[in-house]
Amino acid sequence: MKKILILLTLVLCGWTISFAQDAAAKEAPKQKFTRATFNATRVINMQSPEIVSKGSLQVLISHHFTYLWNKDADGQDNLAQFLGINSGVAKTYVSFDYSLTDYANVGLALAGSSKYEGWAKFKILRQQTGLKNIPVSIAWYSMAHVSAAKQKDIESYNKWSFVHQLIIARKFSDKFSLELLPTLVHFNVVPYGINNSNLVYSLGMAGKYKLGAKKNLTFEYNRQLNMYKNIIDKSGTILDYSPDLLSVGMEFNTGGHLFQFYIGNTLDASLVDQLARNNSYIKNGHFAFGFTINRSLSLKKD
Repeated sequence: MKKILILLTLVLCGWTISFAQDAAAKEAPKQKFTRATFNATRVINMQSPEIVSKGSLQVLISHHFTYLWNKDADGQDNLAQFLGINSGVAKTYVSFDYSLTDYANVGLALAGSSKYEGWAKFKILRQQTGLKNIPVSIAWYSMAHVSAAKQKDIESYNKWSFVHQLIIARKFSDKFSLELLPTLVHFNVVPYGINNSNLVYSLGMAGKYKLGAKKNLTFEYNRQLNMYKNIIDKSGTILDYSPDLLSVGMEFNTGGHLFQFYIGNTLDASLVDQLARNNSYIKNGHFAFGFTINRSLSLKKD
């Protein structure tokens, strides 16, 4: 009898310990990281918090065409230009992104008109639940823009400019994601005029709505906060820029490529020109068609 009691005690203790371990395992939540807040490194023109996977190279080709309908041209010319696509005017942007780690990448772009860009993007926080509850993903993007074209007017020529962008994003559900984009553009030459500055500030937002397994609706809006009205160049000409940047697009994921088609009020392919020197006004119907092709290649050894 005594042996039976000892055996039952050992079994009971073992069951108690096992139950306690199972309960502790159930109480300790597993860490879950949010994935695919956006489906590409750019939403349309603006950066997203995403980078390509470690050891991968992304090739991106973007085209911005001229206006869908030019009110200063006659109807026949507009029809012949086929919504601005067949006008012979297109701004081309070709870039290469490479991820050094799971949280950082670098890139280089041919930005058109003898301009080049180089950048780095860092993931600071990832949206997650579990032991740590972090409601947003945060990334930082810094880019240098240089013009290699020879210029005679050195005094008013901006050879160098820079973009710094904080990306604060949240995936609200499997279908809907949104991000906030405070941005600073710095020019190396101050424009002429009173109260002019090297620094151009803007605030933007961008979002994605999932329509299906392989297609998404995307949108962007950015508001330039200063340096868009009564800017004087060296000749004394007063320049105004459009402070509003609006784009709406569709994404299609084929597995190997991501195609992005969009309409927006910009003809420029570079973020510097889009956020600080945009000449296309929403009120004047200055909307143009554009598209981007993304392709990622793994450079890892098998």
